[in-house]
Amino acid sequence: MTSFDTSPPLNVWRALLALAVVFVMLATTGWTALRTHREATALQSSLDSWEHGSVHGLRLPDPEASPARLTRFFASLTAPERDRLAHRYPLAVGNMNGAPVELRYRANDIALDQQRKVEKKRMHDPRLSAAGQQDAGRRMHRYEALLTTGRQILAFDPDGDGRIAEVLGDLTRAERISVVVPGVDTDLLTFQRTNREYTAPVGMAKALYRAEHRASPSTRTAVIAWADYTAPDGLGVGAATGTAAALGAVRLNALLRALPGEAPVSMFCHSYGSVLCGVAARGMPGRVADIAVAASPGMRAENASQLGTSARVWAMRDATDWIQDVPYLELGGLGHGADPVSASFGARVLSAHDAQGHAGYFVPGTDSLRNLADIGVGAYGAVTCAHEDDGCRAGLPDTLMAERA
Repeated sequence: MTSFDTSPPLNVWRALLALAVVFVMLATTGWTALRTHREATALQSSLDSWEHGSVHGLRLPDPEASPARLTRFFASLTAPERDRLAHRYPLAVGNMNGAPVELRYRANDIALDQQRKVEKKRMHDPRLSAAGQQDAGRRMHRYEALLTTGRQILAFDPDGDGRIAEVLGDLTRAERISVVVPGVDTDLLTFQRTNREYTAPVGMAKALYRAEHRASPSTRTAVIAWADYTAPDGLGVGAATGTAAALGAVRLNALLRALPGEAPVSMFCHSYGSVLCGVAARGMPGRVADIAVAASPGMRAENASQLGTSARVWAMRDATDWIQDVPYLELGGLGHGADPVSASFGARVLSAHDAQGHAGYFVPGTDSLRNLADIGVGAYGAVTCAHEDDGCRAGLPDTLMAERA
């Protein structure tokens, strides 16, 4: 008698598992987790003031104008006029794509100092609870750290949990630019950590910046730690949907279109940050040469070609990373699609040996960091593939000099 296997196929089991996980998350976090954060009030207030301002008797340009239009506007001003605008509208200028980079740094220093003073007063406000006063103290100390001499804050929004971006290196003279896009639980207070330094955006960017210099000492590089989006909190429903990624993708592409110069740009997207990069990929400017994802739960695409980008797509995952157990599918808006390290996805799969789990891809001395740095400087021939056939290097220049040529 012939027997038939009536058990559901693997993809059905995975779909059922995904639904079960979602229902558990909904039961513990509620549908309200799907709601987006409110619009920034401090930043919006500065933008509103800007829209009613003038220079030389003429109204200031639309802050949402194209970066090229805003670049021409600021170039038409004298240095004292630019500085006056930065002091009068610090949050507007500090977050304005198209404003000169150095002017954005100065404007954000002014905004940070203003917010530091606000939080210092709140620390002793009797109307606040003890927890509220402690939160004010944490924010005040974070602002003090960000005001340290030499730091270059490219974007700053104090509202809610806060958004921020920082530059390492000379962005205007860079020959290669790297952008680090982090994942869940990223905000002003988690932007930098003393313990487990390389799990936070600043630590990731610093490690990458140093590794790029070791990989090619003669190449002028700049690295942006980009936490200028509202990341999901924890592993709840927000992390299982693309809502935060879609909103963040708009902000990311606005930044990329406004970067100075013509240097190639490499994207390094970790965990939920890879979801954001996948959503943003189609709208990224042509100067984005590489999109590398680590610890990805998916890029909201079934294969690399669906990303709609001419950039090289790279992927890596450590063997001990728990993310591999997440169902790689999308069902009713939940989940993020195919596994980027799978052969069918079509990415160039890199070694992540010694990456130390889900949060350890930027730890110095790991294959993962060395590979990311080699991509950042264009040394594609030096990368180590996850498989022995060296397929991740197929069709690419085998040295940095060949890439430059």
